[in-house]
Order: sequence, then C-alpha cells, then structure tokens
Amino acid sequence: MAWVFLLVASMLEPAWATAIKQSDGLTKPWPSVLGLSGASISVLFLTFAMKDLPAGTAYAVFVGLGAVGVVAAGAVWLGESLTLPRLVFLSLILIGVIGLHFVDDGSSTTPSLAP
Repeated sequence: MAWVFLLVASMLEPAWATAIKQSDGLTKPWPSVLGLSGASISVLFLTFAMKDLPAGTAYAVFVGLGAVGVVAAGAVWLGESLTLPRLVFLSLILIGVIGLHFVDDGSSTTPSLAP
C-alpha cells in the first residue's frame, strides 16, 4: 500500500506545481489555494508512504516522478518546450525511479533508539 500512497503523492505534484505557477507569486487567490492545498495533500500521502518505505527511496521516487510529471504538465498546459535533451534526462530519472522500486526490500530502515 505504501507504493500506492507514493504514486498518489507523486501524481498530485504536477497539479499543485502547475497551480502555483498560475498563481503569479501567490497573488491570484484560487490558483494559490489549489496549489497550497494540493501540496499539503501530496506531502500527507508521502508521509503515509514513508511509514513503510525507506525515507531516501520514498523521497527520491516522489521527487523524480513529480519532476517528470511537472515537465509533462508544463508542456501540455503551459506551452513549455520538450527538447530531446530534456526527454533523455527525464528518461534517466524514470530509470532511476524504476530501479529504486525493484531494489526496495519493503522493510523500513528507521533506526531504533533502544540498545
């Protein structure tokens, strides 16, 4: 279930980042509210995922998938360019994210304070 939470958190990132971009420096109320609310919900789902996944894996996947999603959203809705070099480097991010999924053993690496 942790991976599902992580995917939901990552899928929300393009929505809130695009809203923040549209907020014009948080000067437009509705995009600002949508962006900040979306970011809060996204981090909430990330928190749920981190209960069962190593923090480094969860955060790297969250940021990686979020970055790819934000670039895609920017290209579709904001008219931002998708050049070949950008696509190559985004592919490398996706390869890393997929690799992290396969090497994760599913156990949390939270250190214990008990001796």
